Amino acid sequence: MLIAPEFLKAPIAHRALHDMSQGIPENSLAAIRRAMRAGYGIEIDVQLSADGQAMVFHDDTLDRMTHASGPVRGRPARELCDLRLAGSEDHIPTLRHVLEVVGGQVPLLIELKDQSGGIGADDGALERAVAQDLAAYDGPAAVMSFNPYMIGVLREIAPAVPRGLVTCGFIPSKWPHLAAETCHALRSIRAFGQVGAGFISHDWTDLGSPRVAELKGQGTPVLCWTVTSPQVEAEARRVADNITFEGYVPPIPG
Repeated sequence: MLIAPEFLKAPIAHRALHDMSQGIPENSLAAIRRAMRAGYGIEIDVQLSADGQAMVFHDDTLDRMTHASGPVRGRPARELCDLRLAGSEDHIPTLRHVLEVVGGQVPLLIELKDQSGGIGADDGALERAVAQDLAAYDGPAAVMSFNPYMIGVLREIAPAVPRGLVTCGFIPSKWPHLAAETCHALRSIRAFGQVGAGFISHDWTDLGSPRVAELKGQGTPVLCWTVTSPQVEAEARRVADNITFEGYVPPIPG
């Protein structure tokens, strides 16, 4: 299923419009509200709590972004929501809370973080939690993941939710926890049709990939990650239909 046209207009703020120099952490409500005020789309990450709720948080452990430690999946949502994000007064939000705040005002791109440890099959718990939260959401939203299995699960349980794949060159030396065969399969984006994906978000440094060109030629929307300067944006937009950005403030096309 294709993403809404809104995803191809305003640039998409990576982990929302965060800026730690101003005490605004990634994936925080402060960063989300800041992106909304500026009129950008928003990309966020989700992990799973111990009691099966989708939490807006990038890492699978708490160590980098909070003063706690250990796996996100090791704590219930109420404990995670009590944790303050490092360098700020913000706390870890649930996806449900973020949906209430955004309320359909800007496009929301949700990345499901791999739960298998090897971009393989998992228990489907995060997929079910996200699908449940999105069931009553009225606004432009799409879900994506590096893990094609997770997108395949979403196809089965929430077929109306637009879904895509996060992709890159998958150079084995940069993905040492993956088998070379797995890297090859992911690099070829061979699961695109199998899981009913409607778009890709591709590493901007690899936008020259023949497979990206093939998909684009078939009418597939191509987003890209993560653009960090006007110069990079100009290069990326030679191929990409829209960008995910951080570290600068791009213009919104008229």
